Amino acid sequence: MTSRYTRRELMVVAAAREIRDHELVFVGMRLPLLGFGLAKATHAPNAVGLFENGVIRDRPAEAFIYTMGDPPNIVGAVACLGLVDVMSLLQQGRVDVGFIGGAEVDPLGNLNTTRTSGSGTLVRLPGSGGAGDIASLAGRTVLIMEHEPRRFRERVDYITSPGHFPGRRRGGPATLITTLGVFDLSTGRVRAASLHPGVTPQQVREATGFQIEIADHIPATATPSADELAYIRHADPEGFWTGR
Repeated sequence: MTSRYTRRELMVVAAAREIRDHELVFVGMRLPLLGFGLAKATHAPNAVGLFENGVIRDRPAEAFIYTMGDPPNIVGAVACLGLVDVMSLLQQGRVDVGFIGGAEVDPLGNLNTTRTSGSGTLVRLPGSGGAGDIASLAGRTVLIMEHEPRRFRERVDYITSPGHFPGRRRGGPATLITTLGVFDLSTGRVRAASLHPGVTPQQVREATGFQIEIADHIPATATPSADELAYIRHADPEGFWTGR
């Protein structure tokens, strides 16, 4: 945490900036949920959010939520449908961007949330949920995760959510937002777009288990404005998601 904001609040702002006005967004929970609300409150008022439980919203929930099924996420929704209904929008190619996270990522943007033996012991992870579908069918995906050596691997143990691969006809990972920086994945390799204030290229390389492109004069990630912080702290007053 800096004197003004936490690293997670910075990630929320970076996530919000990935959403364009009028886009249909597969939101997800935690930081992307806050990022969707922030985008709606600032530069993307006409964006519409989808949730895996079938909820469709054109405005953020008016009270804090822990899960997408909490009552404040139901009240005022455009529609409360089912899993198949919102997933069919992916299949139809109507979803512009989806947010997903993972336990491990590789240079092609493949995500693993199924199983790993990276620690020497086989560990079962939560699984795909809808992430595999979002990664395969959304117009583009934005990945959000902690930046640690055990997570950034040359080859993931299992591909739960596919990244770039030969023959992909649409979509794929476009941006990776981590606790250390923002990275461009759109070309099928990992290139640093910005590093968070105070983070050095050496820190990033030490936390990454594969080659990563970092320009000599890499810019710093734009810090949150006062208005952006005010929105985030209104939406997450106790810092449950942002660690404040």
